[in-house]
Amino acid sequence: MGRLKTYSRRAFLVGSVALAGGVAFGTYLARRDPANPLHSDLPEGAASFNPWVRIDATGITLIAPHMDMGQGAASLQTMLIAEELDLEMGQFTVEFGAPSPAYYNTALAAEGAPFLSSDTGLMAETTRGAMGVLSKVIGLQVTGGSSTVPDSFDKLRVAGAVARETLKAAAAQVHGVAPASLTTEAGAVILPDGTALPYTTLAATAAGIDPIEDVVLRDPAQWRLIGKPVERLDIVAKSTGTLAFGIDQTVEGMVCAAVKLNPAKGAPCRSFDAATARTMPGVRDVVAVTGGVAVIASNTWLAMQAAEAISCDFAPAAYPADQAAHWAAVEAAFTPETLDSEWRNEGDVTAALGTTPIEAEYRAPYLAHQPLEPLNAIARVTPAGVELWGASQMPRFLQQIVAPIAGCKADDVILHNQYAGGSFGHRLEFDNFRYAVEIASQMPGVPVKLTFTRETDFAQDYTRPLAMARARGAVRSGEVVALEMAIASPSVTRSQMARAGAPAPGPDAQIVAGMWNMPYALPNFRAAGHAVTGLAPVSSWRSVGASFAGFFGESFLDELIHAAGLDPMQARIDLCSLPHARKVLETLQDMAWSTPLPTGHARGVALVESFGVPCGEVVEVSLQNGAVKLEKLWVVADVGRVVDPVNMDNLLAGGALFGLGHAMNCEITYAAGAAEQTNFDSHPGLRFAQAPQVFTKALENGPAIRGIGEPPVPPAAPALANAIFALTGQRLREMPFSRAIDFV
Repeated sequence: MGRLKTYSRRAFLVGSVALAGGVAFGTYLARRDPANPLHSDLPEGAASFNPWVRIDATGITLIAPHMDMGQGAASLQTMLIAEELDLEMGQFTVEFGAPSPAYYNTALAAEGAPFLSSDTGLMAETTRGAMGVLSKVIGLQVTGGSSTVPDSFDKLRVAGAVARETLKAAAAQVHGVAPASLTTEAGAVILPDGTALPYTTLAATAAGIDPIEDVVLRDPAQWRLIGKPVERLDIVAKSTGTLAFGIDQTVEGMVCAAVKLNPAKGAPCRSFDAATARTMPGVRDVVAVTGGVAVIASNTWLAMQAAEAISCDFAPAAYPADQAAHWAAVEAAFTPETLDSEWRNEGDVTAALGTTPIEAEYRAPYLAHQPLEPLNAIARVTPAGVELWGASQMPRFLQQIVAPIAGCKADDVILHNQYAGGSFGHRLEFDNFRYAVEIASQMPGVPVKLTFTRETDFAQDYTRPLAMARARGAVRSGEVVALEMAIASPSVTRSQMARAGAPAPGPDAQIVAGMWNMPYALPNFRAAGHAVTGLAPVSSWRSVGASFAGFFGESFLDELIHAAGLDPMQARIDLCSLPHARKVLETLQDMAWSTPLPTGHARGVALVESFGVPCGEVVEVSLQNGAVKLEKLWVVADVGRVVDPVNMDNLLAGGALFGLGHAMNCEITYAAGAAEQTNFDSHPGLRFAQAPQVFTKALENGPAIRGIGEPPVPPAAPALANAIFALTGQRLREMPFSRAIDFV
């Protein structure tokens, strides 16, 4: 029954995306490239060879199609263009891509296919290809899912090469020489006599030439930037406090706004009394918005103070009021009716488990995104449309969301995308822009800057979902012979896509991500996901489902390995059937596991694959006066190709520390329908004093180019939990771990 259901759902998905990608839209639409958005306002004498390069007499601008949330995306993307265009870092300015189908993301769509990364069979490849075609046809413009590098690696290098060859053609036309006799270097075309012609002097001529699209990309042996230590473009500005984030933006004539919203997310505000607020200094107006009220004032602080003075009658939440009821709903969801996916059912699990299986139950809480920069946006509504300033990971969805509020067409919504001070999935949502446009619509022509307080940002956050796993396994004769795990959780994809106004057909891979695709050759293995409904709205959180399902899978596997009397590292190596994942473990074994262990210390290991990246971590811990101290952390991942080794090290370390801190210290709980944790003091992440010494290594053995923003997060929690078991004998099956133990 499980196999039949699995095949039927896969067949439905394959059929749906293949139809959408290849038949319904037709071959012409699938092959046609979207229009270049840079042509819409290209100045006289400027050249744009494709949607990623613009050159005029004043300078060179490279377009980063994926927004930068602190992960170095702007620098990395433009590095790929600069590599082929023969630009030095800093010879150009960077802009983020405006909302446009030209910036479609193929890599993200392909990641949604329910197949193991090692599966290159006909059905898997057909589905991935069809989903990529569909993303192009619909213009899926999204930053997320660690897809920036895999989406950009080829297309941005091609963009640079096209610009390079077209500029060479322009120089050849002006100087009457053969294009083949020309070279390029440091932003200039070099004539046979050595004369350097800056690209800016060739722009006007190049603008009249059809782009040279038959290009050959440089051999890796010729790369100057890719794979080399390069200083990120934003380092100096961030280090000196001069980089302008969304929250720093100003527009002439703007007013400032703050909101007071129903803490029961999605529930209305029945009435409010703003008499006191209207008399407070700087207050210009008080207006109703969906679910609450907004104050418009001369500055942000005065608006926030006045908003707090408003008395509101809020309706109750549509979801359970208290945390115990949320857990009760999850506990009740392990039924055949809620079965959402069963993508792996190998061997005869029931027979292998026998009558006395090893059993365990795991839990993971709701988590807030808590980026350092709270949500904000500037909106100006005029008869011509809407103009927005702020950071968004889904610009074209944003257009569709706010256009009806302002009564305009989606194409009349202009977004000036900004650097973001963190996201972790937070800026995949739209509430900051939605409220800004609601307020600005009541003040036509006036720019309105809305800034959430930290408390509002927490209270209105669409959190990571809570989740529970029920696991059974068996060991015989010193071997792990069976593992069965069912996970129940609200569907991130359905919750998030509903707010974006888009359908989310088929099973949700994120409920079991990081567990169902464990790269181990277990003879009997079954993974099932159950979708829980009726709970608080949820959203993508850094590494999405793998952040909890990876903890469940690797923790329980560790329990089985221990029951079998095996070494946790060697057992994983022996079980691992994915060659480059096995190499990750072997590297960790050499770096960490085989080194002498100090007296009173212990280590734990975990390997989780997320977004196609196998990432393994070892955590070393000790006891100090009964509290656990994190001593050392080793992180190894394989991304197929390292584009920026310095940034890679930062993301490996940062992601793992992020995962550790949240596993140790963080949770969101509900009381009376509202989140009880509303600031960093009650949802603290990792403290500086708690951080271990970190060692990282990036490998390049994988068959595909992958991203690294999220994969270091999932292994952190199970590696730490397994280390604590090795140290104390106590199994931690529920996060945050601080519920059960103390940390130094």
